[in-house]
Order: sequence, then C-alpha cells, then structure tokens
Amino acid sequence: MNPKVVLVPLDGSTLAESAMGPAIGFGRAGAKLVLIRAVETHGTPFANPADAQVVAIEEAEKYLAGVAVRARDAGATDVDTSVWYGPPVDSIADAAEFRKADLIVMSTHGRSGIGRLVLGSVAESVLRATTTPILLLRPEAPAWVKDDSVRGTARV
Repeated sequence: MNPKVVLVPLDGSTLAESAMGPAIGFGRAGAKLVLIRAVETHGTPFANPADAQVVAIEEAEKYLAGVAVRARDAGATDVDTSVWYGPPVDSIADAAEFRKADLIVMSTHGRSGIGRLVLGSVAESVLRATTTPILLLRPEAPAWVKDDSVRGTARV
C-alpha cells in the first residue's frame, strides 16, 4: 500500500504517539502526514467558554507543531497539522474525509473484555464511522501493565 495522505490522530499521550513510527515510515516513502488533535472543553458556569476553547486550541496547535518538527527530523518530508474542535471520533472521521486520507494510522489501548465494554474504544468507533482504511497499532504490553519490570513477562 502506498498512501498519498496519512492521517494520524494524536491526543498528547505516549500511547497515541506510538503510531508515529509507522506513520513516519509512510512519510519517508512520500506520503503527506496529517497530524490531528481533537479538542473539547467543558466549562464551568463562572468561566467564559470561548476563553477555554481558545486556550485548548492553542495548546493543541503548539503540541502538534512540536510533533511535526520531530516527524520532519525523522525523515517525513510533508507534514501538516490540524486541530479539530469536537468529539474525537467525529473529528477523526470528518478530518479523514475532508483531507481525503488514504489511511488512518492510530494506536489502541489494547483493552479487551470488561475494560473495553466500560471504557469504550475510540479506535473501534472510528472504524465504524469511516470508510477510510485504518492501521491500528496495539501497545507493546497490555494497558494494565504499568511496571516496566513486568513488561517483559506480559507477552504470551
């Protein structure tokens, strides 16, 4: 597969950024990387909601700019950033359509069973919300493994 436009949803977490490795590989092969971040604010009755939105968008733009610099330093030649205001699933699906993405590269928390049922899965919801192919990357160790000393034994 040689995608021309690869969408990479990021939420600021190390887990989400683990998708950057494979995405940069596509970027080195000539694909445009579109790094996106969905933001929402939940204001308080005493604060101006517009102020909170502006702050959230500015923080997201700054974060994405930093990730874009690292992607370019790693060899991706064409990197764009885009902040979408709204729920993550809708934002990712809309961005994929708007940017005419050939591929979405994103990580999943690797939850299963009750954890996935209770907490839901953004990745699974994106899969249902778009027709764009998705490369889902699982974490190296299950999400419940927090201690680095246990990571080596977590794989079966």
